[in-house]
Amino acid sequence: MKITGVELAVLKSEGLYNNSAGSEEPEGPTYLGIVKVTTDAGITGYSDMETCASVAKACVDAPRWSQEEGMECFDGLATLLIGENPLEVERLWYRMYRGSIYYGRRGVAIQAISAIDIALWDICGKFYRQPIHILLGGKWRSKVRAYASTLFRPTPEAMQEAAQRYLDEGFTAVKFGWGVFGKDASRDVKLVEAAREALGGKNDLLVDTGWFVERTPKEAIRTVKSIEQFQPFLVEELLHPEDYAGYRKVADAVDTRIACGEQEATEWGFQRLIEEGGVDVLQPDLTRCGGFTVARKIVHMAERANRLVIPHSWSSDLLTAASLHLCAFLRRAEFVEFSTSQGPLSRALAKEPLRMMDGYLAVPEGPGLGIEVNDAIIDQYRIA
Repeated sequence: MKITGVELAVLKSEGLYNNSAGSEEPEGPTYLGIVKVTTDAGITGYSDMETCASVAKACVDAPRWSQEEGMECFDGLATLLIGENPLEVERLWYRMYRGSIYYGRRGVAIQAISAIDIALWDICGKFYRQPIHILLGGKWRSKVRAYASTLFRPTPEAMQEAAQRYLDEGFTAVKFGWGVFGKDASRDVKLVEAAREALGGKNDLLVDTGWFVERTPKEAIRTVKSIEQFQPFLVEELLHPEDYAGYRKVADAVDTRIACGEQEATEWGFQRLIEEGGVDVLQPDLTRCGGFTVARKIVHMAERANRLVIPHSWSSDLLTAASLHLCAFLRRAEFVEFSTSQGPLSRALAKEPLRMMDGYLAVPEGPGLGIEVNDAIIDQYRIA
């Protein structure tokens, strides 16, 4: 079996990302990339990618830089894969990484590599007629508890209303993130308190403070300590993603679990988060960290270091499905993130959208990702 095509489609939904109403749900991503890898055996692999999709498309479509063997370093990712065996995921990952190293290593290049890697694992699963979690090495569970992933509301009353709505929908855990949080310390405390009151003592509350708010480590420590009385399961994204030393200071100073990693990439980056940052929870996004090939290594590192892994998965049901496979492979899986956005790029890319039952999402059992991509939606929203 050989790879015959690597294509990245740029999708655009209606309007720009907007949450101006404050208490409304965001509609999901405005732009989204969809990677499609085809083979001469008629097997196709897919993945989404939440990045600057038009830039990622340039990484995929760029021409070959040199015909000399072993000189790959400025190459378009597609040129490195055409004619290769898609089942050799580890070798192809490194071929893409080395082949883009002079313009990549992190950022959009690794994100494009991540999505292609997921698509290759999707092909592997379909070829071997197994779900990806089996190919990763094992299935520890058939369902994963989902947390509703949403934004902070501007008032305590709106927070309570939102929290109650998610409880009514069947969630047993809710994460409120950034938005208005970080602009007024006293209001921040009131918002978290309102969420805890609505959720009660049996349901979990997660807090994403948003690193777009500039904080020193001491300010981050004060932020966490101000809301610790409300028992958040974790507090994430307190500092700039590369402030490893700052994360270490925060993690050592508070009792609450400190989480980050959705912006991190490669096994080397997550090794720094563990060893230098000392964080309690790693949050790899499969479309940013390096795909399944890297995520499997992250899981092994986390287990050796006794850290939790809760993948970031906000963009669409494609990424959520991929994250469910990773959670099935984890020996300990607390949650899978479930975006509450209802926009077309969040909910309509799968012919059968993922549905929660009793607070859990089922791990897909079909081959590969285990979901069927809705090509009509891709065609409808494609702009490049």
